[in-house]
Amino acid sequence: MGKRGRRGQSQLLSTLSKKQKKHLRDFGEEHPFYDRVSKREEKPQICQLSESSDSSDSESEAGSEPEHISGYHRLLATLKNVSEEEEEEEEEDEDSDADDTEVSGDEGGDSDASVEEMAAGPTGLQEDVALSDDAKEKGGEGAPGPSQEGPEEFTDAKHESLFSLETNFLEDGNGGNSSQEGARDPFLQHVNKELKEKEIQAIATNPKTTREIKWPVLGQLVFSSRFQKLETFKPPKDVNIESLHLQKPLEATWAKTNSQFLSGPPKTSSCFTPLQKELFSIMNSYRDLFYPERTALKNGEEIRHVYCLHVLNHVLKANAQVLGNNGRRRSQKFGVGDDDDFRDQGLTRPKVLIVVPFREAALRIVQLFISLLEGDSKKKIIVSNKKRFQGEYGSDPEERPPNLKRPEDYEAVFVGNIDDHFRIGVAILQRSIRLYAPFYSSDILIASPLGLRTIIGGEGEKKRDFDFLSSIELLIIDQADIYLMQNWEHVLHLMKHMNLLPLDSHGVDFSRVRMWSLHNWAKYYRQTLLFGGLQDAQINSVFNQYCVNFQGQVAVRNAPVTGSISHVLVQLPHVFQKMEVESLASAIDTRFNFFVNKILPQYRDAVMSHTLVYVPSYFDFVRLRNYFKKEELNFTHICEYTQKSGISRARHFFLQGEKQFLLLTERFHFYKRYTIKGIRNLIFYQLPTYPHFYSEVCNMLRATSRGEEAAWTCTVLYSKYDAQRLAAVVGAERAARMLQSKKSVHLFVTGEK
Repeated sequence: MGKRGRRGQSQLLSTLSKKQKKHLRDFGEEHPFYDRVSKREEKPQICQLSESSDSSDSESEAGSEPEHISGYHRLLATLKNVSEEEEEEEEEDEDSDADDTEVSGDEGGDSDASVEEMAAGPTGLQEDVALSDDAKEKGGEGAPGPSQEGPEEFTDAKHESLFSLETNFLEDGNGGNSSQEGARDPFLQHVNKELKEKEIQAIATNPKTTREIKWPVLGQLVFSSRFQKLETFKPPKDVNIESLHLQKPLEATWAKTNSQFLSGPPKTSSCFTPLQKELFSIMNSYRDLFYPERTALKNGEEIRHVYCLHVLNHVLKANAQVLGNNGRRRSQKFGVGDDDDFRDQGLTRPKVLIVVPFREAALRIVQLFISLLEGDSKKKIIVSNKKRFQGEYGSDPEERPPNLKRPEDYEAVFVGNIDDHFRIGVAILQRSIRLYAPFYSSDILIASPLGLRTIIGGEGEKKRDFDFLSSIELLIIDQADIYLMQNWEHVLHLMKHMNLLPLDSHGVDFSRVRMWSLHNWAKYYRQTLLFGGLQDAQINSVFNQYCVNFQGQVAVRNAPVTGSISHVLVQLPHVFQKMEVESLASAIDTRFNFFVNKILPQYRDAVMSHTLVYVPSYFDFVRLRNYFKKEELNFTHICEYTQKSGISRARHFFLQGEKQFLLLTERFHFYKRYTIKGIRNLIFYQLPTYPHFYSEVCNMLRATSRGEEAAWTCTVLYSKYDAQRLAAVVGAERAARMLQSKKSVHLFVTGEK
């Protein structure tokens, strides 16, 4: 638009009064009384509003006549150029809705989205019309309008009434158990259990009772509880799917969805693998579970299938209970009955939180939900905003660089879209799935630790929200070991904000809220399922500290027999040096002093060149790097933040011997898996987090073998607080002997001929 056009618009705008400007801003057009665009009178048009048109959105405005309002859109866009004084005067008359913003899909919905879309001009409006029409044809698939700058601008008021629990009722034949079946249903037994205040008060003083038992597939299990005496919990033998109390349609769809893991043809009597059968029996009993043997290569998808079945079963039962009570309350005569009979909700609607590290995992979970709800049915379920979801969470195979040779476990973990900043709300109701639902209208939240951390915020931040975590009944933390490589503080921050009393009511009907939720006892009813790929002290700490389910806790504790040192293929002497550490708090300083005073002097000689120092902790890496700089040692370093050019230079200098030492972080090895050439001497500042990293790094010595095998060395530092990592490397029996022995040095030789 030229200067002359803008000058004409500003003159036209200046002729409007304050009320006219306000009406133009609110409704996108001048009031008919002040209309000077058309001199002829137009007959009023009668339009029928749909049921879901309670709040205006981009789709409802897209249905108006573009020829009639395009001029006003241009005028509306010029309102941003008004003087600051006029803006302040107008803001006094306007109601600010910023504080009532609902947290939606990825970032949170914005009530001002429609105003921004109007300001986009007629072109943006016509594009939005096309998008909404396309969404209707494809069964509710939606996409954000062209004027939306990010996911926080997305709203989905179109589907609000369809997925509202308050205004819907249970369809015929879609659920509801008889009284006898309901009495045996694990879901109803769990949520209807009323704890007494004495039991809650006794938690602090009650000792934790534990019992060990061995199951055929899971192996050694440790049952523990502070609430009750542990009953004998035997492994399931023959699983009859009808006895699992699965909500419709899961009983019919599970066999087909899970058929890829079954050796024979799918049968309703044997539709679980042996691992799934034992895992689901624990899940369905609503006990907390820690399973540290999940691997992306072997059983990752198998486990994802079974916990998705448990999630959908829980959500469908909870929603069916609410919708059934809605119908009973409507048919009940006024003033008759007790409101306590209908206590079936939490303080907020979200019931399930699934924490996964990458968008690819969220994509697979949603695809599993769709498969479990559709099954063999010819009638497809409605998935709103599916097109947008596939665009944001899917991946393009052509984007992956070709000819990258990486280990199989690396390829399995870093497949698809590996963005780690996301969160999405999912609402499920009556054969329909709504993606990008506002958080407080969602049943299931799928997010990464970083995505949750940015919305939970920290102390003192103005924009923070964690009320949506107040009534989480089922928490699933999948691939927990990867969060050790991302930022474990985000997981701890999340656990500290779980099941707190909300700061706002969020429109809840308190007559429907369960009493244990009103008493702030939700954390004692929350089931936590924790899956990871290794035994680690930090993961164990979260499970022991934050999992207080009254049903008890189950942890799989299988001791490693061989250890990853058996996978070292090169002929190499491994010298394990034990440090005497007084306490866990002093372990960091003790390790540093031990390395500087006893280990490093042995490698300062020029003869001991080509020395790689493997450092698992980034904080230890920074401390060592600063020390090496202070002592002016001939070294280079690579960490996860090093630029690609810096990595190439460091690898070249180390290979050529121009740099004697190379400091390498574990997170760099996790994310890149580069082969470091030129290693002759290897120092593990601490045992690796992942056991197989030990053998991988040791096997790098053969990358540039020039007949120097006899001079290769490997030194490992450990203390009694590294017992789990030591057992994973050398085996449980050897680790026990090494920790109990009075000797401080232990030698192993691998690859002997």
